[in-house]
Amino acid sequence: MKDFELLLLDGTNPSGVSMTRDILAAAALLAARNGEAAPSWGLHSVAGGRVELQGGIAAATTRLPARRKPARSVLLVPGIWVADARELRTRLDADDCRQAVRHIAAHVAGGGQVAASCSAVFLLQAAGVLAGRHATTTWWLAPELARIAADVRVEANRILCIDGPVLTAGAAFAQSDLVLHLLRARFGARIADGVSRVLLLHERGQQAQFVVPAMLASGDALVARLTRRVETALPDVPSVAELAGELCVSERTLGRRVRHATGMGTIALIRSIRLHRARSLLQNSRLSIERVAAAVGYQDATALRRLMRKAAGTTPAGMRATVAVAAPRRRERGRA
Repeated sequence: MKDFELLLLDGTNPSGVSMTRDILAAAALLAARNGEAAPSWGLHSVAGGRVELQGGIAAATTRLPARRKPARSVLLVPGIWVADARELRTRLDADDCRQAVRHIAAHVAGGGQVAASCSAVFLLQAAGVLAGRHATTTWWLAPELARIAADVRVEANRILCIDGPVLTAGAAFAQSDLVLHLLRARFGARIADGVSRVLLLHERGQQAQFVVPAMLASGDALVARLTRRVETALPDVPSVAELAGELCVSERTLGRRVRHATGMGTIALIRSIRLHRARSLLQNSRLSIERVAAAVGYQDATALRRLMRKAAGTTPAGMRATVAVAAPRRRERGRA
């Protein structure tokens, strides 16, 4: 049995497949050079044979192996290319997706891990493995996931969510964050960090938990206005009641619109905007952590550290370390 089983469906985003393969191939090469255990993987589909990926690219696959208990492999499902939620619903009704859903459910029931990114997260929802868990998906499909899955805590501002044996990631390129996390968990930090450096992915790990707040509005003009208002008001953000009054809606209506557009509550959206601003200040200024905390509305740095660790798994100092902020050197006279 392979360490990683990639489940491909017709229309799968080829970027998710190629990223996964490149990361695992780099990990295998580094492991061999270091005399360590190397990850193994395979490309699979529900029936085996040629799978037509999005954009006219094809991949040769083998049929998914029979389930064993305990299931030791990680089932990886890259996103499927769809234009909108309606097309996604139609695609999920296709026979290959229905078979994939049954396989996902059986895999998790057998003790295995499953990881999906982008639209493929909806396959996990259909399989029932997201119930009662935290999950994310691509920002523009988050409202649809929140609509159909009341028993799932959708965190649209996260690009990676780990909840027990179920891992979900945001848009297609978040597949790299997903695979790096799994590499770190299964093969150690040395291999994962080495791959990050070789493939220039080292900055993504700590930046990956942040989605630009304006993107979370998902086309809702009211939520876009709310987002802009909060961003311009920092650090002194009005209360939710005051914000609702300014926007001429009730708190309940505002909360409903925010949840529909983002999959999160109004307070969580405001917190996400604070966090995004803090990250920007940490990486693009020389302000102390205490001053950054004050600039986004926290009385002390402890609150910011707590929030950042919970949301991104890092600290303000760790976030700042991903980008070196240095003043330009003065040219010496007489030299070019």
